[in-house]
Amino acid sequence: MSRYLSSTALLIAAALCLALSVALRYQLMEGAQWVGLCVDAPQQLACQVRASLGWLIHFRVLALASLVCAVLAFVLPGAWGKRLAVPALLLGLPALVLYSASLGVFAVVLALLRWVRAPQTA
Repeated sequence: MSRYLSSTALLIAAALCLALSVALRYQLMEGAQWVGLCVDAPQQLACQVRASLGWLIHFRVLALASLVCAVLAFVLPGAWGKRLAVPALLLGLPALVLYSASLGVFAVVLALLRWVRAPQTA
């Protein structure tokens, strides 16, 4: 895969991930219709997803997972580091949108810095 094709694929995946995260935040997490509905019938699937996502946000699971991936990607040399930068970015973007911006921003910056790092020549 050429460099431009992989960069384009990553850009499209990041844009889709960001759009889905924003839709999830404003439609499910902050949607006023879900608050009353989930109080009345918490056993509904959407309410259970909302509650589980709330716990993931509370414990910063997305942010910590993306930060671990980003640090490993930044430290690992060669193709492994560049490959690990992709899940770090794709986990860090939802962390930014879903209330974990303090850790998510470092993960996204580290992942992007690792992605654009020039290959080392021996």
